[in-house]
Amino acid sequence: MGKIKLSKIDTDAPESLKKDEIKDKTKELVAGIGQICKSIYAEKKHSVLIVLQGMDASGKDGVAQNVFAECSALAIDACSFKKPTEEEFAHDFLWRVHKLAPAKGNMKIFIRSHYEDILIQSVHQWIDKDRVAIRMNAINAFEELLQFDNNTTILKFYLHISHSKQLEKLKERRDNPQKQWKFNEQDFEESKLWDEYMECYEYAINNSTIPWHIIPADQNWYRDYSVAQIVLETLKKLKSKFPTLNDLE
Repeated sequence: MGKIKLSKIDTDAPESLKKDEIKDKTKELVAGIGQICKSIYAEKKHSVLIVLQGMDASGKDGVAQNVFAECSALAIDACSFKKPTEEEFAHDFLWRVHKLAPAKGNMKIFIRSHYEDILIQSVHQWIDKDRVAIRMNAINAFEELLQFDNNTTILKFYLHISHSKQLEKLKERRDNPQKQWKFNEQDFEESKLWDEYMECYEYAINNSTIPWHIIPADQNWYRDYSVAQIVLETLKKLKSKFPTLNDLE
């Protein structure tokens, strides 16, 4: 398989699709995800980790809210990785991540993730290429540990938004009073480093042992549909079921 080049991948929904039809299909997918989430929680044999990455305004929060809207609050949790605290800085970069990994019976959504420690740090040259490579190997080993030692299914999504669409959404956050709570002036500064971020994302995607799903994210409705399709298809393969009294003996 050839190396992924993000600039070669479309960020738009296929023109043949009808928005209303896709939104109806998404509702069905979301309901299916919610149902299987309940059986995963009841059975407690599997855990699921959803990794959502993408540039600012690519829709990470939207996917977490919309695709998993029917999941029981008992069975799913989301966490967002910000700048490390002083305590977290005093440990290895995966320390704060590992303790948040999902237990059997649970699903966890990472809004941003351990990949930030090779993305933003590499873009700003806070770490050199040798450390990036070492961290990439550590990430692969960490994900394989979760997969093989705790029966964790890992789904990684890169929400692929265009630079022009990102700037449009950032300006909307600045100008729309109902969205200004999301606004951060620094996002515009980070946007100026678009090419550098794309290079770092391509490195992470192309050097991951567990593959990424590249999701066109310029249209929210297609973004949510694409993620929901993959999630439901993957969860069905777990064949989880509600335990009966015989199973509990």
